Amino acid sequence: MLPNTEQSDPPVPTIRLDQPIPAFEARTTQGEISSGDYLGKWLILFSHPANFTPVCTSEFVAIQKSINEFNDLNCNILGLSVDSIYSHIAWIRSIKDDLGVEITFPIIEDISMSIAHAFGMIHNDSVGTATVRSVFFIDDRGILRALIHYPMNVGRSISEIIRTLSALQASDSSNLSAPEGWQPGDEMVMAPPTSVFLANRFGATQSNPGQSWYYTKIPRQA
Repeated sequence: MLPNTEQSDPPVPTIRLDQPIPAFEARTTQGEISSGDYLGKWLILFSHPANFTPVCTSEFVAIQKSINEFNDLNCNILGLSVDSIYSHIAWIRSIKDDLGVEITFPIIEDISMSIAHAFGMIHNDSVGTATVRSVFFIDDRGILRALIHYPMNVGRSISEIIRTLSALQASDSSNLSAPEGWQPGDEMVMAPPTSVFLANRFGATQSNPGQSWYYTKIPRQA
């Protein structure tokens, strides 16, 4: 049998949690940037399918209205789509003129889809860009800490993005974990014990009800 000489498509890049993000350089609405420019601060990198679309416009407006909350969390915002820089500029001018909101964060031009492919936003066999709708939570060391993908027809919750960012930072600073629905100032939980000795240290008591050896809540301030 003759060997198969057909070349297959390169594998889709796999971006993993707790690993460094792919390095990139790009042109944006605020000039040239690189991934290294954001070291020392957290970064929310979010992508959208296309400019001048209603769902994406609602997200941009909501992000801009929450920009001070991101600043307070030492976090930059960086948008991305495969549209041209000229389309980006026209869109944010339209948002300001029509909706009264000035977008102050940069938007990456990714016409070649090189960044989208590097981050695994678009499959090699995709015939469109509708899959480019993701949120990447990147810490101050350039490490991917969380990732959310959304469908084209469902808008993102900016308050949930802020909550997740706050939870990641609170967990880092306390070595605790954020339980379901956690908000800044809520109790956090300890990691499960890894020995019988540690298990015996925790658990429900008369003065500390509602806990167990594997579920131990710790009060925490915002």
